[in-house]
Amino acid sequence: MKVEECIFFRLASSSRSGNQFWARRVEQFGLTGVQALIINFLGEENGITLQLLAERLRLSNATLTGIVDRLEKTDWVKRLRNPDDRRSILVSLTEKGRSVAAELNKTMAEANREFLTRFTEQEEILFKDFLNRLYHTPVIG
Repeated sequence: MKVEECIFFRLASSSRSGNQFWARRVEQFGLTGVQALIINFLGEENGITLQLLAERLRLSNATLTGIVDRLEKTDWVKRLRNPDDRRSILVSLTEKGRSVAAELNKTMAEANREFLTRFTEQEEILFKDFLNRLYHTPVIG
């Protein structure tokens, strides 16, 4: 099998293309692609635990901690003690984060539409279904 025909090569290459596209769309905000996704998640559900955020983003706790550190230093997010569990930390948007969250979400919707223009409506539905199935596939081995 040629490397270019391997599904894992195709997935990795496609992922890089999508990540680069998204990164260009959010650089105007002074954010990286993953930072913008975090702001979007917190715009939907502000004040969630680091662990839940890591699970939703499919990132390790260590990776997410580093990203949240940088977002905190630049005043996008803040960490708060969880009043229901002193052992966990909640991540919340700051005023700066809240002020841009809606605009960033609008940018995400526009970027999605633009990125998927190469597909027909039916292909887009199928593509999203395929991605959803892959997303919910447990990692084995």
